[in-house]
Amino acid sequence: MPTEILMPALSPTMEEGTLAKWLVKEGDTVSSGDLLAEIETDKATMEFEAVDDGTIGKILIAAGTEGVKVNTAIAVLLEEGESADDIKAASSEPEKKADAPKNEAKPDAPATGTPPAPEGKDGARIFASPLARRIAAEKGLDLSQIDGSGPHGRIVKADVENAQATPKAAQADAAPAPAPVSAPAKTGQSADAVARLYEGRAYTEVKLDGMRKTIAARLTEAKQTVPHFYLRRDIRLDALMKFRSELNKQLEARGVKLSVNDFIIKACALALQSVPAANAVWAGDRVLQLKPSDVAVAVAIEGGLFTPVLKDAEMKSLSALSAEMKDLAARARDRKLAPDEYQGGSFAISNLGMFGIDNFDAVINPPHGAILAVGAGVKKPVVGTDGELAVATVMSVTLSVDHRVIDGAMGADLLNHIKDNLENPMVMLA
Repeated sequence: MPTEILMPALSPTMEEGTLAKWLVKEGDTVSSGDLLAEIETDKATMEFEAVDDGTIGKILIAAGTEGVKVNTAIAVLLEEGESADDIKAASSEPEKKADAPKNEAKPDAPATGTPPAPEGKDGARIFASPLARRIAAEKGLDLSQIDGSGPHGRIVKADVENAQATPKAAQADAAPAPAPVSAPAKTGQSADAVARLYEGRAYTEVKLDGMRKTIAARLTEAKQTVPHFYLRRDIRLDALMKFRSELNKQLEARGVKLSVNDFIIKACALALQSVPAANAVWAGDRVLQLKPSDVAVAVAIEGGLFTPVLKDAEMKSLSALSAEMKDLAARARDRKLAPDEYQGGSFAISNLGMFGIDNFDAVINPPHGAILAVGAGVKKPVVGTDGELAVATVMSVTLSVDHRVIDGAMGADLLNHIKDNLENPMVMLA
């Protein structure tokens, strides 16, 4: 029977998206893995692949449609031998009630010799594509032991190709998937109430896109539910600036130019290794302590921001971190990052120094345990160890900490290690 192609959830936080562009048209034959459409999520534009073979029988949602809910039918896929008439027949066929009497007589196999659809242990019919059934038969797999990833749990080609005959009992013992986090309750005045306050005043109404809605929801949740506290330090950058200049001269032939931000990323990654208990995230009823230093870096883009994650940052050289950060930032601005490139990590960096901001407090991005707000390096009078007054380049930083994950002394220890790494940059190469 015809299969509905559903709006996919391309990220864990996605609830709806924009069907930006169809890459196929009605009547096109597609195979598993072929690109069907481009979907705009709350963060990026991503390509959507077919999970089964067939023919595009009908496109239900037009290109450019916004606010398409996840699991909404966007097209209909026809199997071999089916036609558009089968779509009408399927839509008019009444659904069988789930609570039908169990002692109801089961129909005999059709006279054509086609075997009836297999059933699970509970007697429920198992839905699988013809290709999936054929591959399962060739591999000797029991379809009742395979979980389908297609629409409504339908078993498709990829499921049987990757299947391992795991008993149902073992699957039942697996930990249940975590419940989705609901958006924080709306607070404050309604949109209409606010608009009435400005009747007679000139203004432009800006429609919220998916990214801005997600940012608003997540930051509201963060400030309402995460117990922030803040630690501040001034860091002298003179040694780092001199060391950076010398390195860049030596790396010029390779086309590498290190930024101060590259050193900050490395310093934070190493500090997380020095204070491993602070390399952690809040997981609802427990704390998860990570072994690698996966550091997220905020990147401003038009209409919002991304926090791409540099994984295993403590293991990478400064030049490798620099190249990776440039690539991630460029693709972030084009909204071409995959979800696994901007999700995860335990720690984040937000640098507004290049905008002339001396210092600020950043909001933690859950489930991270902390975020470092970095200000500009500014010439300031300082008192040296010998008591002499001198001028130095000083950068102010603020560490925002989730008190559920990191206590005050531990946060102070982490920030001190970050400071030591930046004031003694050669140590980071040891």
